[in-house]
Amino acid sequence: MVKITLPDGSIKEFESAVSALEVAKSISEGLARNTISAIVNGTQVEINTPITTDSTIQLLTWNDEMGKKAFWHSSAHLLAQAIMEFYPDAKLTIGPAIDSGFYYDVDFGDESLSEK
Repeated sequence: MVKITLPDGSIKEFESAVSALEVAKSISEGLARNTISAIVNGTQVEINTPITTDSTIQLLTWNDEMGKKAFWHSSAHLLAQAIMEFYPDAKLTIGPAIDSGFYYDVDFGDESLSEK
C-alpha cells in the first residue's frame, strides 16, 4: 500500500504506485483536468511521475504560482520544438518562463520569416 497525505492531513491509500494525476482523479475529475504539476515530499514533479512510497502531496493548478510556472516552462519547450520543426537551422538562445508567461529569443540567421 502507498499512503498519500494531502495538505489537509487526510490520507488516501493506493494498492501500488500512483501518480499525482491518479491522486487528483481519486478526488474529482475536475481537479484532475486542472492539475498541472505536483509537489511530492517537497519536490515538484510531473503529473505522471510514479509515487512508489508513502508521501505527502500538493496538487498544483493554474491558481498556484508554481502551477503557472510549470505550465509556462512546458510551453517554452513546446514553442522551441515548434520553431525547430519549421526552422531547423534556427538557433535557440534564451527561453525561460518569466513572472508573466514565457518567451524564446531565436536567431533565424539570414533566413527571412516571410520566405516560409
